[in-house]
Amino acid sequence: MLVGKTNHEHFLQWDLLTLSAAIKRKELSPVEVTQQLLQRIDAINAKLNAYITVFYEDALQAAVQTEKEIAVGHWKGPLHGIPIALKDVIYTKNARTTMGSEIYKDFIPDYDAGVVEKLKQAGAIIIGKLNTHQFAYGSTGDRSYFGAVKNPYDLTKITGGSSSGSGAAVAAALCYGALGTDTGGSIRIPATCCGIVGMKPTFGRVSKYGVYPLSWTMDHVGPMTRTVLDNAVLLNVLSGYDERDPYSERTKDEDFTRLIGQSIQGTVIGVPSSYYYDNLDPEVDSKVRNAVEIFKSLGARVRVIDVTNLETIFMAQRLTLSSEAFAVHKDTLEKFPEQYDREVKERLLRAERIKAHEYVLAQQQRHKAKHAFLRALSDVDVIVTPTLPILPPNIEQREIKMKDNTEPVLSTLVRLTSPTNFNGFPSLSIPCGFSESGLPIGLQLIGRPWDEANLYRFAYAFEREASLPNLI
Repeated sequence: MLVGKTNHEHFLQWDLLTLSAAIKRKELSPVEVTQQLLQRIDAINAKLNAYITVFYEDALQAAVQTEKEIAVGHWKGPLHGIPIALKDVIYTKNARTTMGSEIYKDFIPDYDAGVVEKLKQAGAIIIGKLNTHQFAYGSTGDRSYFGAVKNPYDLTKITGGSSSGSGAAVAAALCYGALGTDTGGSIRIPATCCGIVGMKPTFGRVSKYGVYPLSWTMDHVGPMTRTVLDNAVLLNVLSGYDERDPYSERTKDEDFTRLIGQSIQGTVIGVPSSYYYDNLDPEVDSKVRNAVEIFKSLGARVRVIDVTNLETIFMAQRLTLSSEAFAVHKDTLEKFPEQYDREVKERLLRAERIKAHEYVLAQQQRHKAKHAFLRALSDVDVIVTPTLPILPPNIEQREIKMKDNTEPVLSTLVRLTSPTNFNGFPSLSIPCGFSESGLPIGLQLIGRPWDEANLYRFAYAFEREASLPNLI
């Protein structure tokens, strides 16, 4: 455990909606909250390295403004006066956005990303920018120009990546919610490693305008929070069509909290017969199977299902990611070859050998991936899997022993999350317990496209029944 509470920090440990209610009732001042949060960041961030940039003056100015608005009855909603932080691949107007890289260490965009516009319109206070695996290209979170992010539960362990700072900051009460991006698991992996809730929405649900790309056809933006309900509330603000993002989809307005609290009695959860439950750390396997039993105790039936072709889908996702990431970075690599992290650069350059026909064939697998999951979901309400097959490894660790084999850490971390980046299906990671050494373990819920509200329904039912702590 990283730190103990101090006598003035009690409200810093609250979830977003508890704080929001107190601010709306004028029992707490956004200015007081922001001041105390900035003090906590000063005290703790040096240990974790979660923040790259903290908006001291701007955050306090925004807090003063929100306090004035709420004082005269102009309450904008549950994010009004709430400090939120952003992964540092999300553009912020007149504020540094680094991508965790030396190349962009002094880059200042002249516009806000679409999701930042939405947060500001909702009255949120943008408190700072969070560390990221360089250019969001890595699942460990320990390859940033600004240094590795450390896990709040054990400073020797990874937070997971690439939304490494987002996971650590939410878990350590350094913000009330954060935005991450997810191309192969980069929201769900750090959510699991840090014991928080992370949603990768349906592809096209949340605008990517003003977000530095890694893979145009698989990047997702989503919320990372302490609780399921907080996550749904944050997604309410983030979702919606944006004509500036060519991948954005027009959908009806949605309240993602609408099913929360409804019984799951009589529902059916799907447990895949292979792949997702193959070659797991024993403690992960135990906690996830215990979670399935909790769902059964709540009245859900369990059905063993087959999700076909998953190894091929995983390989096609990796080839697509490699190809598109190299296309994004080709010109920058030629201009600044020495300013890339060595490991990130090597991964990018390996894609030079990929042939055009290989990329095209991989895209044919994308359609098969959608159909495979739709078939699997045809007779169940939700698919339940581990989020990660392993516990958080050590910082800089690149191989891990799995039964009788040694596997690469980078690919092992994304093995269970990547398939739904490839097909765009919504996937939510929630905490489901801790290892004997005190490291968090995560449960992944997978649903049909545009069915995030149903995932939150199941997640909330589990969260309430399991009663796990959500803060260190």
